Amino acid sequence: MIVTVRNTIRLKGPDAVGVAPGYVRFYVEGDVDALIAGRSGLPGTVSWLVDMPLDAANHPPKLKKQKLILLSRPIPGKPGTLQLVSRKAQLAWTPEREQRLRAILSEANSPSAPPVVTGVGHAFHVAGSIPGEGETQIFLKTADNRPVSLNVQRHPGEDPRWSVSLGEIVDDQAAAPKHETLLWYRLACGLPSTLPDDAVADQAVDDAAQARDDYRLVLKGLGPCGRTTSGADAVAN
Repeated sequence: MIVTVRNTIRLKGPDAVGVAPGYVRFYVEGDVDALIAGRSGLPGTVSWLVDMPLDAANHPPKLKKQKLILLSRPIPGKPGTLQLVSRKAQLAWTPEREQRLRAILSEANSPSAPPVVTGVGHAFHVAGSIPGEGETQIFLKTADNRPVSLNVQRHPGEDPRWSVSLGEIVDDQAAAPKHETLLWYRLACGLPSTLPDDAVADQAVDDAAQARDDYRLVLKGLGPCGRTTSGADAVAN
Protein backbone atom coordinates (compact mmCIF):
# COMPACT_ATOMS: atom_id res chain seq x y z
CA MET A 1 0.00 0.00 0.00
CA ILE A 2 0.95 3.65 -0.37
CA VAL A 3 0.80 5.81 2.76
CA THR A 4 1.74 9.30 3.88
CA VAL A 5 3.28 9.45 7.34
CA ARG A 6 1.18 11.43 9.80
CA ASN A 7 3.11 10.90 13.03
CA THR A 8 6.08 9.00 14.46
CA ILE A 9 7.14 8.07 17.97
CA ARG A 10 10.67 6.86 18.69
CA LEU A 11 10.53 3.80 20.94
CA LYS A 12 13.12 3.13 23.60
CA GLY A 13 13.81 0.74 26.47
CA PRO A 14 11.61 -2.38 26.57
CA ASP A 15 9.80 -1.26 23.41
CA ALA A 16 13.07 -1.32 21.44
CA VAL A 17 14.37 -4.76 22.42
CA GLY A 18 16.27 -6.40 19.57
CA VAL A 19 17.04 -3.23 17.62
CA ALA A 20 20.35 -3.61 15.80
CA PRO A 21 23.25 -1.24 16.63
CA GLY A 22 23.01 1.96 14.60
CA TYR A 23 19.24 1.60 14.20
CA VAL A 24 16.22 3.12 15.94
CA ARG A 25 12.66 1.82 16.24
CA PHE A 26 9.63 3.92 15.41
CA TYR A 27 5.92 3.55 15.95
CA VAL A 28 4.48 5.12 12.82
CA GLU A 29 0.98 6.30 11.90
CA GLY A 30 0.10 7.04 8.31
CA ASP A 31 -2.81 7.91 6.06
CA VAL A 32 -3.58 5.33 3.37
CA ASP A 33 -3.29 6.88 -0.11
CA ALA A 34 -3.78 3.75 -2.21
CA LEU A 35 -3.86 -0.03 -1.97
CA ILE A 36 -1.53 -1.57 -4.57
CA ALA A 37 -2.70 -5.11 -3.85
CA GLY A 38 -4.49 -7.02 -1.10
CA ARG A 39 -7.84 -7.05 0.57
CA SER A 40 -9.88 -3.89 0.73
CA GLY A 41 -11.57 -2.68 3.91
CA LEU A 42 -8.57 -1.16 5.67
CA PRO A 43 -9.21 2.00 7.70
CA GLY A 44 -7.99 5.30 6.36
CA THR A 45 -5.21 5.44 8.96
CA VAL A 46 -2.82 2.60 9.76
CA SER A 47 0.08 2.07 12.15
CA TRP A 48 3.19 -0.10 12.16
CA LEU A 49 6.64 -0.56 13.71
CA VAL A 50 9.84 -0.10 11.74
CA ASP A 51 13.56 -0.18 12.53
CA MET A 52 15.57 2.38 10.57
CA PRO A 53 19.28 3.27 10.43
CA LEU A 54 20.70 6.45 11.91
CA ASP A 55 22.07 8.92 9.37
CA ALA A 56 25.72 9.84 8.88
CA ALA A 57 25.50 12.36 11.74
CA ASN A 58 24.03 9.69 14.04
CA HIS A 59 20.60 11.32 13.93
CA PRO A 60 17.33 9.40 13.53
CA PRO A 61 15.64 9.76 10.13
CA LYS A 62 12.71 12.13 9.66
CA LEU A 63 9.65 10.31 8.38
CA LYS A 64 6.83 12.78 8.97
CA LYS A 65 4.94 13.70 5.77
CA GLN A 66 6.98 11.24 3.71
CA LYS A 67 5.17 9.15 1.12
CA LEU A 68 6.01 5.46 1.49
CA ILE A 69 5.26 2.06 0.03
CA LEU A 70 4.59 -0.63 2.64
CA LEU A 71 4.80 -4.36 2.01
CA SER A 72 2.83 -5.54 4.99
CA ARG A 73 0.15 -7.79 6.42
CA PRO A 74 -2.64 -6.93 8.89
CA ILE A 75 -2.32 -8.13 12.49
CA PRO A 76 -5.37 -10.25 13.43
CA GLY A 77 -7.57 -8.67 16.07
CA LYS A 78 -5.93 -5.25 15.71
CA PRO A 79 -7.74 -3.30 12.98
CA GLY A 80 -5.47 -0.82 11.22
CA THR A 81 -2.29 -2.29 12.73
CA LEU A 82 0.20 -3.67 10.20
CA GLN A 83 3.29 -5.85 10.31
CA LEU A 84 5.99 -5.29 7.70
CA VAL A 85 6.84 -8.52 5.85
CA SER A 86 10.58 -7.91 6.25
CA ARG A 87 13.08 -5.37 7.60
CA LYS A 88 13.31 -3.87 4.10
CA ALA A 89 9.55 -3.70 3.45
CA GLN A 90 9.16 0.05 4.03
CA LEU A 91 10.20 1.83 0.84
CA ALA A 92 10.38 5.46 -0.18
CA TRP A 93 7.68 6.05 -2.81
CA THR A 94 8.62 6.92 -6.37
CA PRO A 95 6.40 6.65 -9.47
CA GLU A 96 8.84 4.18 -10.99
CA ARG A 97 8.88 1.96 -7.89
CA GLU A 98 5.09 1.96 -7.68
CA GLN A 99 4.81 1.04 -11.36
CA ARG A 100 7.35 -1.76 -10.99
CA LEU A 101 5.61 -3.26 -7.96
CA ARG A 102 2.19 -3.05 -9.61
CA ALA A 103 3.53 -4.90 -12.65
CA ILE A 104 5.15 -7.63 -10.53
CA LEU A 105 2.05 -8.08 -8.36
CA SER A 106 -0.16 -8.28 -11.43
CA GLU A 107 2.13 -10.93 -12.89
CA ALA A 108 2.27 -12.83 -9.58
CA ASN A 109 -1.53 -13.05 -9.48
CA SER A 110 -1.74 -14.33 -13.05
CA PRO A 111 -2.51 -18.05 -13.64
CA SER A 112 0.61 -18.16 -15.84
CA ALA A 113 2.92 -16.75 -13.15
CA PRO A 114 6.27 -18.60 -12.98
CA PRO A 115 6.76 -20.79 -9.90
CA VAL A 116 8.81 -19.87 -6.86
CA VAL A 117 12.34 -21.24 -7.25
CA THR A 118 13.59 -23.07 -4.15
CA GLY A 119 16.88 -24.59 -5.34
CA VAL A 120 18.74 -26.64 -7.92
CA GLY A 121 17.96 -30.27 -8.68
CA HIS A 122 20.08 -32.00 -11.31
CA ALA A 123 22.55 -30.51 -13.79
CA PHE A 124 24.46 -32.09 -16.63
CA HIS A 125 26.75 -31.03 -19.46
CA VAL A 126 27.16 -32.67 -22.84
CA ALA A 127 30.20 -31.75 -24.91
CA GLY A 128 29.76 -31.15 -28.63
CA SER A 129 31.52 -32.82 -31.53
CA ILE A 130 34.08 -30.00 -31.87
CA PRO A 131 36.18 -28.19 -29.23
CA GLY A 132 34.34 -25.34 -27.55
CA GLU A 133 30.89 -26.71 -28.37
CA GLY A 134 28.54 -28.01 -25.71
CA GLU A 135 25.26 -27.70 -23.85
CA THR A 136 24.40 -27.59 -20.15
CA GLN A 137 20.94 -28.15 -18.69
CA ILE A 138 20.16 -27.28 -15.09
CA PHE A 139 16.83 -28.40 -13.64
CA LEU A 140 15.49 -26.32 -10.79
CA LYS A 141 13.40 -27.13 -7.73
CA THR A 142 10.18 -25.14 -7.31
CA ALA A 143 7.66 -24.68 -4.52
CA ASP A 144 4.86 -26.38 -6.47
CA ASN A 145 7.04 -28.85 -8.39
CA ARG A 146 6.40 -27.20 -11.75
CA PRO A 147 9.32 -27.72 -14.15
CA VAL A 148 11.84 -24.92 -14.72
CA SER A 149 15.20 -25.43 -16.38
CA LEU A 150 18.20 -23.35 -17.38
CA ASN A 151 19.91 -24.06 -20.67
CA VAL A 152 23.38 -22.87 -21.72
CA GLN A 153 24.63 -23.40 -25.26
CA ARG A 154 28.19 -22.80 -26.43
CA HIS A 155 29.46 -22.65 -30.01
CA PRO A 156 33.01 -21.82 -31.15
CA GLY A 157 33.47 -18.18 -32.09
CA GLU A 158 30.17 -17.14 -30.46
CA ASP A 159 29.21 -15.78 -27.08
CA PRO A 160 27.50 -18.45 -24.93
CA ARG A 161 23.71 -18.19 -24.88
CA TRP A 162 21.53 -19.03 -21.89
CA SER A 163 17.78 -19.27 -21.54
CA VAL A 164 14.98 -20.38 -19.20
CA SER A 165 12.32 -22.95 -20.07
CA LEU A 166 9.04 -23.23 -18.17
CA GLY A 167 7.90 -26.72 -19.06
CA GLU A 168 8.91 -30.35 -19.35
CA ILE A 169 10.56 -29.85 -22.74
CA VAL A 170 13.42 -27.39 -23.29
CA ASP A 171 12.13 -24.61 -25.51
CA ASP A 172 14.61 -23.80 -28.28
CA GLN A 173 12.95 -20.40 -28.67
CA ALA A 174 13.24 -19.52 -24.97
CA ALA A 175 15.37 -16.59 -23.86
CA ALA A 176 16.85 -15.13 -20.70
CA PRO A 177 14.23 -13.33 -18.56
CA LYS A 178 13.91 -9.58 -18.81
CA HIS A 179 15.36 -7.64 -15.89
CA GLU A 180 12.94 -6.93 -13.00
CA THR A 181 10.19 -9.23 -14.27
CA LEU A 182 8.73 -11.75 -11.83
CA LEU A 183 10.67 -14.62 -13.40
CA TRP A 184 13.89 -12.61 -13.14
CA TYR A 185 13.29 -11.90 -9.43
CA ARG A 186 12.43 -15.52 -8.68
CA LEU A 187 15.65 -16.70 -10.30
CA ALA A 188 17.95 -13.91 -9.08
CA CYS A 189 16.61 -14.12 -5.52
CA GLY A 190 15.98 -17.87 -5.36
CA LEU A 191 19.05 -19.53 -6.87
CA PRO A 192 21.98 -20.51 -4.62
CA SER A 193 25.27 -18.68 -5.16
CA THR A 194 27.03 -21.86 -6.35
CA LEU A 195 25.92 -25.05 -8.07
CA PRO A 196 25.42 -27.69 -5.34
CA ASP A 197 27.83 -30.63 -5.49
CA ASP A 198 24.99 -33.16 -5.45
CA ALA A 199 23.56 -31.61 -8.63
CA VAL A 200 26.54 -32.90 -10.63
CA ALA A 201 27.51 -35.90 -8.51
CA ASP A 202 26.93 -38.30 -11.43
CA GLN A 203 28.92 -36.22 -13.93
CA ALA A 204 32.48 -36.75 -15.13
CA VAL A 205 34.96 -34.29 -13.63
CA ASP A 206 35.27 -32.19 -16.81
CA ASP A 207 31.51 -32.13 -17.41
CA ALA A 208 30.82 -31.14 -13.79
CA ALA A 209 33.37 -28.32 -14.04
CA GLN A 210 31.75 -27.03 -17.21
CA ALA A 211 28.29 -27.19 -15.63
CA ARG A 212 29.59 -25.09 -12.74
CA ASP A 213 31.07 -22.56 -15.17
CA ASP A 214 27.79 -22.36 -17.04
CA TYR A 215 25.85 -21.91 -13.80
CA ARG A 216 28.12 -18.99 -12.92
CA LEU A 217 27.42 -17.58 -16.39
CA VAL A 218 23.69 -17.63 -15.64
CA LEU A 219 24.15 -15.93 -12.26
CA LYS A 220 26.30 -13.25 -13.88
CA GLY A 221 23.67 -12.73 -16.56
CA LEU A 222 20.94 -12.37 -13.96
CA GLY A 223 22.89 -9.96 -11.80
CA PRO A 224 22.20 -9.33 -8.10
CA CYS A 225 18.73 -9.82 -6.69
CA GLY A 226 18.54 -6.23 -5.44
CA ARG A 227 16.54 -7.23 -2.37
CA THR A 228 18.07 -4.45 -0.25
CA THR A 229 16.82 -1.64 -2.49
CA SER A 230 13.75 -2.64 -4.44
CA GLY A 231 11.77 -4.68 -1.94
CA ALA A 232 10.25 -6.59 -4.85
CA ASP A 233 11.62 -9.88 -3.57
CA ALA A 234 9.04 -9.67 -0.82
CA VAL A 235 6.31 -10.22 -3.40
CA ALA A 236 8.39 -12.46 -5.64
CA ASN A 237 8.77 -15.24 -3.06
